[in-house]
Amino acid sequence: MFASLRAHPRFALLWVSNLFFFGGVWSLTLVLGWLAFELTGSEMLVALYTAARLAPLLLGPLAGALADRHDRVRLLLLAAGWAAAATFLLAALAGAGLLPYWALVVGGFVLGLAQSPSQPARASLVLDIVGHENLSNANALNALAMNMTQVFGPALGGVLIGSLGASAALWVSGVWFLVSFALLVPLRGIATARARDTDHEPIATMVAGGFRAVRAVPMAVAVLGVTVVANLLLWPIYQSFMPVFAERQFGLDADGLGLLLTCSGVGGLIGALVIARLGDFRFKGGVFVIGTALWAALWAVFALVHDVAAGFVLMALIGLASSAFGVLQTTLLLMMTTPDVHGRVLGIQELAIGAMPLAALGLGAIAEVAGVGWTAFGAGILMVASLAVLAVRMPRLLAYTRGYPGPEEGKRAWRASAARSPQ
Repeated sequence: MFASLRAHPRFALLWVSNLFFFGGVWSLTLVLGWLAFELTGSEMLVALYTAARLAPLLLGPLAGALADRHDRVRLLLLAAGWAAAATFLLAALAGAGLLPYWALVVGGFVLGLAQSPSQPARASLVLDIVGHENLSNANALNALAMNMTQVFGPALGGVLIGSLGASAALWVSGVWFLVSFALLVPLRGIATARARDTDHEPIATMVAGGFRAVRAVPMAVAVLGVTVVANLLLWPIYQSFMPVFAERQFGLDADGLGLLLTCSGVGGLIGALVIARLGDFRFKGGVFVIGTALWAALWAVFALVHDVAAGFVLMALIGLASSAFGVLQTTLLLMMTTPDVHGRVLGIQELAIGAMPLAALGLGAIAEVAGVGWTAFGAGILMVASLAVLAVRMPRLLAYTRGYPGPEEGKRAWRASAARSPQ
């Protein structure tokens, strides 16, 4: 289950660094969102802060090009240092009583700049360290870290606000980023699969090359398509509607909402551990498609349930099934494309995730008329239908295990690169 951590000490450092980085992100997200509501009392202005935090997702292709051109460890050091400096500045302003709403919006945007654009470098660095054999295991362990921080990061932020105040909570979040920075320092010098022949190529040309590389691999296009549809239909439900489900459908208060979200996080932890235990298993594409369809079907059932106990169980199962999507989308994209474009491919994945904020507005408008239950039910059924069509039209994806399925002329270069032992 923990093969990548045992076999690759450098991956262990990266994993723990990720744990601290995303712990700081989730804690800071809660604290800044809480401050935004405390200062304004406006749900709309809190939503504006959230939009600013998520806006850097749209920079994914550019960030991917930078990850292919520059040293990935240095990019992660820059992101962690940037986040720490910005957080300490916000903490100092909050402590002095000089933190206005507009500064929170800017702070959310800065946090997004540290998090989202660093993801292509962070994810592609995993393959540079562990190689193809341990990639599924390593990505599952990274998903495990993400789920852990989603469960404990916001809870820690809430405890710190209640016991020490928002300023102290911000200082602690900044320290988390510093620890992440320190753990990355020993990773300098890792040989990464950079596109060295593009050192003098314009960034716009590199970005376009990333899109061409994805287009040349139909199965990679299909995986990205699933990512887009999931962020149009499923993730906005989790991000936007859970307070409504808790209050109107189950009659729960804020503590009950927290327990619902914890059930989802625990399910995600278990799912990530299961995938990690499987290692380099067969039919990754099939597990991705079927697991994502099961995730969507469970959302459709959850949307119509009013029993509290059933709601908790279903939320845990939703978290469990979501691991097939969350872990394997990145694993499949890395395996299906050549190493020299990994950063750009994962940058395009970030762009696909960026569909979520706009989709949340659309689903919110539908929910105003139809109700959140029927809106979520329809979204889940549409997702299942989309995956059924994909399975019929691209059965090769269900059978996919490992290998570059693109044009024939690229196979030899990919195999040679994949055969090299990671440094």
